[in-house]
Amino acid sequence: MQNSRHQPTLLVHGGAWAIPEEAQAAHEAGVRAALEAGYAVLERGGAALDAVETAVTVLEDDPTFDAGRGSFLTSDGRVQLDALLMDGGRMKAGGVACVERLRNPIQAARLVLEKSPHVYFVGAGAEEFARSHGMALIENSELVLPRERERLAHAKARERAGLADDTFSGPEAIPSHVLQDDKSPETAVRMHSHDTVGAVALDAEGNLAAATSTGGTLNKTPGRVGDSSLIGCGCYADNLAAAVSLTGWGEPIMKLVLGKWATDRVAEGTAPELAAQEAIAYLYNRLGGHGGMILLGPDGRFGLAHNTPAMAWGVATPGGMRTGLRMVGC
Repeated sequence: MQNSRHQPTLLVHGGAWAIPEEAQAAHEAGVRAALEAGYAVLERGGAALDAVETAVTVLEDDPTFDAGRGSFLTSDGRVQLDALLMDGGRMKAGGVACVERLRNPIQAARLVLEKSPHVYFVGAGAEEFARSHGMALIENSELVLPRERERLAHAKARERAGLADDTFSGPEAIPSHVLQDDKSPETAVRMHSHDTVGAVALDAEGNLAAATSTGGTLNKTPGRVGDSSLIGCGCYADNLAAAVSLTGWGEPIMKLVLGKWATDRVAEGTAPELAAQEAIAYLYNRLGGHGGMILLGPDGRFGLAHNTPAMAWGVATPGGMRTGLRMVGC
């Protein structure tokens, strides 16, 4: 491994939102577990694509995050999942959306990438494609936690009372008690940000890959698809540019195709650290959007940025592993 031309690197994020103090340890532990599993792939000489799929699978299996089991519920009380995987060397991608019977949508996305001439499957068609290639279908109830039923009921009660506010005019507009409420409906509705998960990687061969997975927003209309599973929006990878994964308010991110916007800046010569900061500033200045991103260049330089109160993240390189909760202004 010491003779490799490229130093393997893996970045992971576990969402950008108002992560309260009592939930921070679980977020850091989840991110670290994903890093350890994904980086073990790279240390064995494995591909970046395998590393990000492995890391995101770990996060989907952790109910701390809004991906896989424990995700936010739709307005009719179900879990609908979206995921995207992209290989920056082959320029291949696979995505699924609105799946309800798959435990790990990122693995279904990998099947789309490898086994289909198409790029994107949704709903029952995505589930049947995954089943036909060996993935087990489960009951949607297996993805639903009592915690999330309570949050949905709370959100609906606020909605009926006319308290739900789907506008957001900056962190200063959020009351302090809202920022301290663990994944509260107030935070989900007013901040439009949550625990969407993602990973980007560079392997020893110099290939980049990216992956993103989400359960979407709390109380969303069934069938709603956000940015996470859309190429160039929630995820993008190109060996000639960069690899990126985003989290946050999906609608503004989609309108700006923000992932591709950021990787294009790196391709033009901007350092990933600066490109990430510029992308999040652009998101807010143009559309008032909020979220976060991790961005990795083909030379191993990386950047992360967010304009939410916090973002769970971690990075692993041959020099070691670092995890944390990056706070606004840090």
